[in-house]
Amino acid sequence: MISRTVSELLKQDITLPEVDIKGWVRTFRANRFIALNDGSTINNIQCVIDFEKFDEALLKRITTGAAIHIKGELVESQGKGQKVEIQVDQLEVLGDSDPETYPIQPKKHSFEFLRENAHLRTRTNTFSAVMRLRSSLSFAIHKYFNDNGFYYMHTPIITGSDAEGAGEMFKVTTLDSKKPPLNEDGNIDYSQDFFGKESNLTVSGQLEAETYAMSLGKVYTFGPTFRAENSNTSRHLAEFWMIEPEVAFMDLAGNMDLAEDFLKFVISYILENNKEDLEFLEKRLQDEEKTKPQAERSDMTLIEKLNFVTENNFKRVSYTEAIDILRNCKPNKKKKFKYLIDEWGTDLQSEHERFLVEKHFKCPVILFDYPANIKAFYMRLNEDGKTVRAMDILFPGIGEIVGGAQREERLDVLKEKMAAIDIPEKDLWWYLDLRKYGTAVHSGFGLGFERLVMFATGMGNIRDVIPYPRTPQNAAF
Repeated sequence: MISRTVSELLKQDITLPEVDIKGWVRTFRANRFIALNDGSTINNIQCVIDFEKFDEALLKRITTGAAIHIKGELVESQGKGQKVEIQVDQLEVLGDSDPETYPIQPKKHSFEFLRENAHLRTRTNTFSAVMRLRSSLSFAIHKYFNDNGFYYMHTPIITGSDAEGAGEMFKVTTLDSKKPPLNEDGNIDYSQDFFGKESNLTVSGQLEAETYAMSLGKVYTFGPTFRAENSNTSRHLAEFWMIEPEVAFMDLAGNMDLAEDFLKFVISYILENNKEDLEFLEKRLQDEEKTKPQAERSDMTLIEKLNFVTENNFKRVSYTEAIDILRNCKPNKKKKFKYLIDEWGTDLQSEHERFLVEKHFKCPVILFDYPANIKAFYMRLNEDGKTVRAMDILFPGIGEIVGGAQREERLDVLKEKMAAIDIPEKDLWWYLDLRKYGTAVHSGFGLGFERLVMFATGMGNIRDVIPYPRTPQNAAF
């Protein structure tokens, strides 16, 4: 007899004389009804037991969290809420669960409590739905790039370069932390370290991806990145996953087209393939919204928000135009913004980005041509000498979700920009080589995967969309 999943059995329109299923007990009530879940769907299957036919000692072992193996008949359900149920003929407890100590009881737990029990939180509906959606989005990302002729490359996790110039990096070293070797100047002598130089965990695979784009044409990375930023907020992690495509011979306009097409594809994919999980998360979000003051409530439900992205063309607006809109808008004039906009060159905050998307344009927005001094050194300088060919994509409820740019392909300009922020040429000699040997226009973007999962699931805290979050003072699992 083939073992089936709960998902497969719930789709059946016919009765089956023999079914075989394994899973975990969600609830057991009246000594008769087992709600069984195996992770394949948000829904449980009801298993009906004739307690007179089973040993009392066995029944006592059917507790929340226990792993069980059931054989029986799939029949039309007598109760409401499900089409089919299993009449149990045989039952085996595969793994007991002590009801006195099992933390995930059939009641509402706080997310903070569930983070403390992150190894068990996917036994709840919310987290199983979030992680199934995370898996679907991962698949959709690979599918999109594979179908569009991109090569998947694995950029190094340990690196000697800092792509962002931010400096907030985790050091990788094998030197004795109490007595590191020192050079003549009294500084740590990294020539004696494992890699012979200062090394860190990567903040981005972009620079390495550019090297492959300049030979393979179209590549993407999708892997872990690290920031040693002491940000204890609901939007920051010390370890997160990044999607970074890089394409040779593509300018900023092509980059915007690619990013828009990509986002619409992956969101359409989950709308089509994860309906039940999305409907559950939408209801969870609606219940949560009811507890908020009216002014803080979202205008759209979760599924409306996702359709908003797939059904609208993204509006392309220059940074300069956006600043004018924001400077003259009501919230700015009435000092409703936390950060007031008064001059060109200001770095936009989430509240400004959301205003443009949700209130002004009422569609996703792509901002481009940002001031050079608020963007990274590798972005192509425009002819005006003060803006760069950068673009950010803004979504409802979250603000910036994608950051990208046409890369600076001119050797002399890139050298000038590196010198201005004290990046030594010897550290990035290989990156400069790309501008010496067959340079060409090329572009790419970065998307923090967890931000995308937050948007797709409606979760308000980034720690709840990654299996084991890494945050300041927390590496418990």
